[in-house]
Amino acid sequence: MKKIRFPLMIAVALIGAFTLYSEQKHQSLAEQGKNIFRNDTFGDQDFWGGALQLHTAIEGAQHGGVGPGVSPATALAVGLKVDQDALPPALVQQIQDGKVDLNDPAVTLALLKLNAVIGVTGFFNPDGTLKSMGIQCALCHSTVDNAFAPGIGHRLDGWANRDLNVGAIVGLSPNLQPVADVLGVDVATVKTVLASWGPGKFDAELFMDGKAFRPDGKTAATLIPPAFGLAGVNLHTYTGWGSVPYWNAFVANLEMHGKGNFFDPRLDDAAKFPVAAKNGFGHVTNADDQITSKLAALQFYQLSLPAPAAPRGSFDRAAAKRGKAVFNGKGQCSSCHVQPLMTEPGWNMHLASDVCVDDFQASRAPDDRYRTTPLNGLWTHTKGGFYHDGRFATLLDVVDHYDSCKGLGLSTAEKTDLVEYLKSLPDRDHDGD
Repeated sequence: MKKIRFPLMIAVALIGAFTLYSEQKHQSLAEQGKNIFRNDTFGDQDFWGGALQLHTAIEGAQHGGVGPGVSPATALAVGLKVDQDALPPALVQQIQDGKVDLNDPAVTLALLKLNAVIGVTGFFNPDGTLKSMGIQCALCHSTVDNAFAPGIGHRLDGWANRDLNVGAIVGLSPNLQPVADVLGVDVATVKTVLASWGPGKFDAELFMDGKAFRPDGKTAATLIPPAFGLAGVNLHTYTGWGSVPYWNAFVANLEMHGKGNFFDPRLDDAAKFPVAAKNGFGHVTNADDQITSKLAALQFYQLSLPAPAAPRGSFDRAAAKRGKAVFNGKGQCSSCHVQPLMTEPGWNMHLASDVCVDDFQASRAPDDRYRTTPLNGLWTHTKGGFYHDGRFATLLDVVDHYDSCKGLGLSTAEKTDLVEYLKSLPDRDHDGD
C-alpha cells in the first residue's frame, strides 16, 4: 500500500502546485493587462503632446501653455472622467467643502499629476510644468459610477464612455497640421470634421478612407462600443475588422498613434482605403516597439471583463420573462443572437440588406458587412442610441425596425416585453431582482 500511496500523494501535490501556479500566472497576466489598459500610452505622447501640442492647450498660457487652459469643469463637460480612488482623502475633503476651484486649469494639472484623469497621462518637467501628454485605452472604454459626483467616481473598465467628446478634445490641439497632412486636407476641414462627431462618437475609419460624412450629410463617426463581454465573441467592432488583439493593435498603432508594428495588407487597397494606402498604414514598423509585447496581457484582461448585470429595479421582471419567450420564438432574435454569447458562434457577419439598413459603414470595412452585435450589457450604453451610428434612439425603435424588416407581426405588448428582456441582459434568471 505504501508503494501505491506515496506516488499518489506526490501526484496530488504536483497537481495542486500546478493549479496554484496556473491561477497565479493568470492573475498576474490579468493584472498586467489591467495596468496596460489603464495606464499605458504605448509611446503615443510623441503624437498627442509632441506633434499636436495638445498638452499646451490643457495647461493654458498662465501655466506655460497657450489659451485659457482646460479646467476640471471643462474636462468634465467634454466627458473626461476622474478616478475617485486616485484622489487623496485631504483633496476629497477639500472638494466636498467647496475649497477647490473647479474652474482653475491648475487643478486639472494637479489631477494629472495624481493620475486621476481616466485615459490621460501627463508627463511633467522637473519644475512641475506639463511636458507632454498621452492617452490610454481607458479614455474611450472606461467610465465611472459617479459615486462622488457626476463624472467622478470608481472606475468601470470596459464600459463605453458615451459622454466623451473626442472631437472636441482633439480639436483643442494648437497644431492640427499633422492630421491635415495625413488626410490630405486643410486644417479648417479637420476642425469641421472633429466638431461634427459629438459626444460618444469616434471615426476609426477616417484615417483609412477619409470619408468624414455619410451621403446624407451626417457624421461618419460611430458610437464608442463597450469592451466588456467579449469572451467567446468572434471579431471586434461593428463591422468586424478582426479579433480583439487585431483591433487592439490597429487602434494602438493607427488611432492612438503609439509606437509599434502592425501588418494588414488589406489596407494597401488604394481604391477602398486611399488614406491608409498612401500613408503605408498596412505596414507599420518601429524599432522601439512599445505595443506588440503587451497585446497578450491586454487581451486577457479585456476577455476577463464580464458584461455587468442590470441593476435591481431597472426592468420589469415579469415582462422580461415574457419577452424572453418572444426573443426565442416569434421575434426570431435568437436565430442570430445565440445565448449566452448573444451573437453567432463563428463568423458573425451579415450584409446590410439582411438587417434592412444602408451599407455605408459596412463598405468602409474589409468584408463589407455588419457584425451581429452582442446584446449583453445593453443597459450600460443606451445613451446616444443604438446600432453603430445611434440611428435608433430607443430599444423600442430597434424592435420596431426588425418587426418591419422581418415582417414579424409583433403586438404592442410583445414589443414592450421584448424591450424589458433586452434591458435585463445578460440573462441570469434575474436572481435577486
